[in-house]
Amino acid sequence: MRATANGIEICYEVFGEPGGRPVVLIMGLGAQMISWPEELIGLLVESGHRVVRFDNRDAGLSTHFTPPDDLTPPASYTLDDMADDTAGLMNVLGWESAHVVGASMGGMIAQNLAIRHPARVRTLTSIMSTPGPRVGRATEEAMAALTAPAPQDRDEALARAVETARVIGSPGYEMDVERVTRVAAEAYDRAFDPAGTARQYIAIRRSGDRTEGLRGLSVPALVIHGEDDPLVTLEGGTATADAIPGAKLLTFPGMGHDLPRPLWPVIAEAITELTARG
Repeated sequence: MRATANGIEICYEVFGEPGGRPVVLIMGLGAQMISWPEELIGLLVESGHRVVRFDNRDAGLSTHFTPPDDLTPPASYTLDDMADDTAGLMNVLGWESAHVVGASMGGMIAQNLAIRHPARVRTLTSIMSTPGPRVGRATEEAMAALTAPAPQDRDEALARAVETARVIGSPGYEMDVERVTRVAAEAYDRAFDPAGTARQYIAIRRSGDRTEGLRGLSVPALVIHGEDDPLVTLEGGTATADAIPGAKLLTFPGMGHDLPRPLWPVIAEAITELTARG
C-alpha cells in the first residue's frame, strides 16, 4: 500500500488483526522493508500485535530524491525528517501512538521519533544502533564493505550482498545464504538505487548525536545489540542503553550486524514483554 505523508510517498505493508498492539518497524541504511523477516513479523502478530513495515525515503518503492540533472546537489535531509516520515505514516494509519522498533539506521530514526514526538511512542526498541555517528564506530573491514563501489548489475548485486553479509553478519551463527540472496534479488528488482543509500548515509552524518535527547525520555525502552557487531560495535548499544533512563540492554554473543534466524523467537519475546509494559 502507499500513503502520502510528510510531503513524500511511502510504500508500506500491514500485518495482523485490527485491535492488536500497534508496532512500527523501521529498517536501516539502504535496506528495504522486505529486510524485516516475515517469520519474525509472524511471531509478533501471534503475540497480539498489528505490525507495519515500510520503505524509508530513498529506498524501495517510497519517494527517491533523485537529482534532475548532474548540476543539482543531492537532496538535503536528516534523520529528523525521516522520523517525521514515520509519524506521518502513523497519521495515515490512524495510530495516535505505537510501539516503535528500529534496526541500525532505523534505530536512529526510532530514537529521533521518541525525542521529537514523545507522545507518539509507547515503547522504543533500538536494535544494533547507536546514539551518534561517533559512537560504536565500524571496523575497517566493515567500513570497507559499506563504502565499496556500487554493483554494476543484478548478478554483482547479489554476490555483493553475500560478501557483505559474510563481513558484517553474525560469526556465531551459520549464514542463511539462500535468504540473503533472495532478499537481495527482490530488493534489486523492486528498486536499485545506490545514490539513495548515499543520501541516507549523509543524513546520518548530518544528524549529530542524540545522547542528550535520549536522556530526557520517559518511555519503556529495550536496546538489543550483537556482541560481535563490526558495523555498529557494541559500544553503540551500551551507550544507547546508558542514555535512556531505565532502558533494558539485551546483548547476544556471536551476533553481528544482522538478525540471525535462531534469535527471532528471543527477539520477538523481548519486544512482546516490552509492549505489554507500554
